Amino acid sequence: MQPKRQRRSPKTIISMVGAFLLFGSFSTPSLFAQGENVPLTELCPEPIAKRMTPHVVKAGETIDSIAQQYQLVTETLISVNSQLASGSVTPGQTILIPPFNGRFVSVPAGATWRDLAAAYGLRADILFEINGCTEKPGRAFIPGISWGNRPSTAVDNYTGLAQWPIQPPPQIGLDYGWQNQEAGENAFFHSGVDLLAPLDTPVLAAAPGEVILVSQEGAYGFLVVIDHGNGRQTRYAHLSRFAVSPGEKVSAGTVIGYLGRTGRPDIAPSHLHFEVRIQSPVGWAAQDPKLHLPRQ
Repeated sequence: MQPKRQRRSPKTIISMVGAFLLFGSFSTPSLFAQGENVPLTELCPEPIAKRMTPHVVKAGETIDSIAQQYQLVTETLISVNSQLASGSVTPGQTILIPPFNGRFVSVPAGATWRDLAAAYGLRADILFEINGCTEKPGRAFIPGISWGNRPSTAVDNYTGLAQWPIQPPPQIGLDYGWQNQEAGENAFFHSGVDLLAPLDTPVLAAAPGEVILVSQEGAYGFLVVIDHGNGRQTRYAHLSRFAVSPGEKVSAGTVIGYLGRTGRPDIAPSHLHFEVRIQSPVGWAAQDPKLHLPRQ
């Protein structure tokens, strides 16, 4: 998450200029090694369509109860299973359960991953990867559209996050925003900040909220997502292990996991990849975490 830009070894990449931009698109030849013809299927995880868990409906179950069982929202199940459009299930019926919230959309003829990224406020590399690295999408799974889909409170007194997720506040190893832009090579958009800290450092919730995702997600590695209400999320990636579960309410400072090297980090030193996401009309958009964190 899905996650940050795709990272390849020097042998696998000639150039990924523009490939991992916030609203960028993939250039298929850039994913092939010098003199090597590496199939895209070997460079990507299985698409979401192949990561579904079958669930046989039991007597007394409803769409809502099944969704709650898998920490999903009903809209996700209905999107994945068109037979649920009637709003009911039948005992013995088999439905498919995706690994996280989102929905399938039909892609207009000629549309690219870049077009989908612009439409839904997500990065093109994430959409490309979780849908199996298909160059020309026909039907795509859009993740996270329903994450934190909860009614906002009447009054929003938000003044920023309560604290840094690493204490004491650490040095930033890789900042938010465009990277390597001046050099013009391997430029990419970094959707969070990489906070330098030793391995196994406790990672703390930056503000009170509800844990809505605890999972291994592509380049993010072990990822925790916390919903803070009023259309705000924080994301904590590259963890070594978790200390919370989906649905758990946490306070600022609660240990949610421990710093690790899972996923595909963008820099070599051990760090926490930390994001702040704001719900916009087109999806969850990344913002500079420094705008939300207390000043050091």
